[in-house]
Amino acid sequence: MTDTAPGSKSPIQTRYSLGDIPKLSAAAEVTANASLNAIAALPLGERSFDNTVVAFDRVMTDYADAVCPLVLMGNVYPDAKVAAEGMACEESAAIFDTRVYTRRDLYDVLRAQTPRTPGESRLYEVTIRAFEKNGLKLSEDRLAKVREMKTTLSGLETRYSANLNNDTTTLVFPADELEGIPASSRATFSKTAEGSYLVTTKYPDYLAVMTYAERDETRRRMYGAYNNRQADVNTALLEEAIVLRQKIAGELGYATWADYRIDGRMAEKTGTVMAFLSALQTPLQEKYRDEMADLLAIKTDLDPTATAVDAWDVAFLQEIQKKEQYAYDEETVREYFPVDTVLQGLFDTYGSLFNIGFSEIPDAPVWSPDVRLYALKDLTTDDRIGYLYLDLYPREGKYGHFCAAEVISGRQTDDGYALPVMAILGNFHKPEGERPSLLTINEIETLFHETGHAMHYLLTTAPYGTLSGFNVGWDFVETPSQTLEEWVWNPEVLASISGHYTDTSEKIPPELLERVIAARDVGTGALYSRLLVNSLEDMRFHTATTPVDVTEMWYRTHEEVMGTRPLAGTHQPASFGHLMGGYDAGYYGYLWSKVYALCIVNAFKETGMTNRTLGMKFREEILSKGNMEEGMVLLERFLGKEPGTEALYEHLGIQ
Repeated sequence: MTDTAPGSKSPIQTRYSLGDIPKLSAAAEVTANASLNAIAALPLGERSFDNTVVAFDRVMTDYADAVCPLVLMGNVYPDAKVAAEGMACEESAAIFDTRVYTRRDLYDVLRAQTPRTPGESRLYEVTIRAFEKNGLKLSEDRLAKVREMKTTLSGLETRYSANLNNDTTTLVFPADELEGIPASSRATFSKTAEGSYLVTTKYPDYLAVMTYAERDETRRRMYGAYNNRQADVNTALLEEAIVLRQKIAGELGYATWADYRIDGRMAEKTGTVMAFLSALQTPLQEKYRDEMADLLAIKTDLDPTATAVDAWDVAFLQEIQKKEQYAYDEETVREYFPVDTVLQGLFDTYGSLFNIGFSEIPDAPVWSPDVRLYALKDLTTDDRIGYLYLDLYPREGKYGHFCAAEVISGRQTDDGYALPVMAILGNFHKPEGERPSLLTINEIETLFHETGHAMHYLLTTAPYGTLSGFNVGWDFVETPSQTLEEWVWNPEVLASISGHYTDTSEKIPPELLERVIAARDVGTGALYSRLLVNSLEDMRFHTATTPVDVTEMWYRTHEEVMGTRPLAGTHQPASFGHLMGGYDAGYYGYLWSKVYALCIVNAFKETGMTNRTLGMKFREEILSKGNMEEGMVLLERFLGKEPGTEALYEHLGIQ
């Protein structure tokens, strides 16, 4: 069943019967292979840059455009059997990618071409590097070995992700064990026949318990369950993947998997990344210790026998700290940020900055009733420039966190510029009766962040699909999103996106808004220390040259940075989805890109966060470029100087 007939309101097929996805995936592969074989078989005298390198980009983008919607369904489709076919498609797509980039006949044809323009030189450089990083400089037997190992690795990664998507970990709490949790959150929990509450480890449930549950044991149980999701199976899958990655890196001539992954990125070398993370460690430890001392003082007021702050206390005590020091609670603030009002405010903010319009497409075919589709329009030309799906609420079997998923790439075609399509997957509180979904400030920041990724993807003008959107260096990819999330903390913007859910014309009161922004620094040390733990954990997994006990490595890294070992019996690496979803030896990119993001934000602060002239410069010089030039070239052109780490240290309030 297709939704993409002429005149359709949908840019992709959104409804599938069992068996559709494997057929479509296989057909895409057959089509792509036929075209790739034709490129490889071109007689020497007939080869040109257009019918080899440019044609290769077209074939690979055609294939991606065919399978990315199918892979998306693996993460969102309500029918579990169809979703499983989507996850299988993700694995087969990764295997196909490995097969293509280990084809010597294609490599030989492409490598022999000569680019004619700077744009073609960039396409050539990135394409050839992809082949060579897959082993095309190796002998045939070693290349076959790499191909086989990468195929196995794709299977491990897909199974790990599918396990998390399908996780149904649920805790049972009698009503008295949920004291302190607002009625609005309790109303979203299911109940047993006896009247106890069923609380999942999905993001909204987890957040409500960790922030508001007054009983220490309730929070401890939730923390333990959350950090133990899929522990039995995923711990083993990750450890197997790490060993396999070590072997692949060795075959490719790299000392470690991290060396292999970081080669060609902005950081260039593993040592540079480790030095960057190490430099943050001492100042962050000091900031974290100061924060924990403040929280311990609050805890001892509640329990005079307390001697330490446990991990499951932090969010709960921070909420009390906000009430005591800044005279507000999150529940009151949330009432001013119903999701529809925030979305309209977000669209107005980005629309004004980048001179674009967002319009919802009514009655568009979608994969679930709560999904919405928006069209983007360039207000200068009045042309439609892309589509954005929003899938913002939890469902069983759905991807469990927040992400921006690529669906269709923007690129130049014979028929004009292909319109990119992007999906944002989220897990906000579902509306309850007449009460809409109400967002916390951190959730609003997350929405601005993911929509920042969408702007990078949808505002692209790159001519080549493999270089368009956010197909950029992995330690640059978070730069636009981490830049644009900062708009939430601008008083003018935050006021403009507010409106009480009972009367949206009632904006958040100025004095409350001031207190919310002033409280932003609450927990900064804890937040960035967790980022540092995860970044170091990832790097230590992937700089190892022997099998890794990932749980023990996480324990040790956590203790080194935070000063305490995690709760015994928990296995956080089993649910650290980034490590099996493309961020392996790349999680440092969040901290690394934050440096660039804050330098860009400082440029806006000098002229005004709503300055359209600078907004259009940001759109044209960074967002639109994709990977047509190195990230540092784009940054230096936009900033007029090389970015430095001072902005990050200033942001963290550390010397």
